[in-house]
Amino acid sequence: MKINFPSQQINANNSSVNSASKNAGVSFMDFLNNAVSDVNKLQIESEKLNEAFAMGKTDNIPQVMIAAEKADIALQFTTQVRNKFLEAYQEIMRISV
Repeated sequence: MKINFPSQQINANNSSVNSASKNAGVSFMDFLNNAVSDVNKLQIESEKLNEAFAMGKTDNIPQVMIAAEKADIALQFTTQVRNKFLEAYQEIMRISV
């Protein structure tokens, strides 16, 4: 896997960082909100399929199980990303200036 680093230099006043984020079009906060929204949609879809299966409206067990696993994996991934961000934040706060 190749990692592409930005070719711009980061100035102390963050002008190049701001211009790079404007070019990207989506802020980091928007990206996280969209990711959490997607996880929520997967959870809701899984709940609907489970409910339909329990009520006898569907007999497609593989579809129900796949939806449940997708929702579970998405939630686990989101939790792990949150944990990594918290660890990074705590590490930054431990740095003495």
